[in-house]
Amino acid sequence: MSVTEEHPLKPFLPENARLLMLGSFPPARNRWCMDFFYPNFINDMWRIFGIVFFGDKFYFVDNDAKTFKREDIISFLNEKGIGLYDTACKICRTKNTASDKDLEIVEATDLGKLLDTIPSCRAVITTGQKATDTFAAYFGISQPKLGESVDFSFGERNLKLFRMPSSSRAYPMKIERKAEYYERAFRLIELI
Repeated sequence: MSVTEEHPLKPFLPENARLLMLGSFPPARNRWCMDFFYPNFINDMWRIFGIVFFGDKFYFVDNDAKTFKREDIISFLNEKGIGLYDTACKICRTKNTASDKDLEIVEATDLGKLLDTIPSCRAVITTGQKATDTFAAYFGISQPKLGESVDFSFGERNLKLFRMPSSSRAYPMKIERKAEYYERAFRLIELI
């Protein structure tokens, strides 16, 4: 029998957030190395950020402790105006994995409410297929191709939705190539 899990984290939404990055849902707690988003040590999100912004994939990595530099990440995200959350707030895992294909969304995140709380936000990045599916369905918009964006309106705002490759190591793409996709989006959003 599958158990419903509620999202274990609150949305991370700096007041100055110009970008909202959305995944699907965190892995089970036993896979976490820190209490924050993208907490699995074998997930490459913080290595991608290190490559893109600092030319060093270990910039946010504490290899000795097998964790990430949480406070440095939070400080950096606040400085840049990057918010983080997920497109599902309640899920069931159909198998005991962190894979999106094994997630059944019980309750999607109220994405409109999320965007309402960050009025400076002009861009959204989805970090995987399930997140993209959920976001596009919520707003009734077409999905961009991988690495591309589509425009959409929310209230008085015109925003862009960027679809990025998953930072999971299960996604079959070298980290350097993933970083190229993210860097292009961050440049278009003028974060670099």
